[in-house]
Amino acid sequence: MPVQIFEHEPPYRVGVIIGSLSRDSINRKLANALERLAPPQLEFHEISYAELPLYNRDFDADYPRAAVDFKEKITASDALLFVTPEYNRSLPGALKNAIDWGSRPWGENVWAQLPTAVIGASPGSIGTAVGQQSLRATLSFLNARQMTSPEAYVHFTPGLIEDDGTVTVDSTPEFLTNFMAAFYDYMRRVLAVIPRS
Repeated sequence: MPVQIFEHEPPYRVGVIIGSLSRDSINRKLANALERLAPPQLEFHEISYAELPLYNRDFDADYPRAAVDFKEKITASDALLFVTPEYNRSLPGALKNAIDWGSRPWGENVWAQLPTAVIGASPGSIGTAVGQQSLRATLSFLNARQMTSPEAYVHFTPGLIEDDGTVTVDSTPEFLTNFMAAFYDYMRRVLAVIPRS
């Protein structure tokens, strides 16, 4: 008997998780640029985690409201876009804390099967490459469906992206547009095989 494939129809709700809590984060500017350059079939909503306390197992019996809300926003998304800096050759601690919250209590992991993409910007020349690998390792363990190519490590120079997401360097919009087009294609393929409930 052939396997039945269900085509998930657009628009797709993409949750954006920014790895920095800073209001002036260059990765927030990058996220704004990605939204402007993305295919029109995508709808974006930022998923904040600033209100989450530090996770510990004692919370599992009585999850705080902030954590319940956070997990519900993840579950309501068709796909996730992580836009994150690199801290000390790893992912930011606040982001790791949010990921831990989303994976608990045991057996209630909201990251599983979600199509995800990872991108990041840094003033450094390696553009978050090592931090992204650390994040990818965590997402892999949690069974998130990761787009592994194309990779995107943005060397953020002054004035590259304005606050509203306007990209000022000619070659960068095409690169970011192609990244988001690839993510759109990837999430469609994942959702066709693993539809969201």
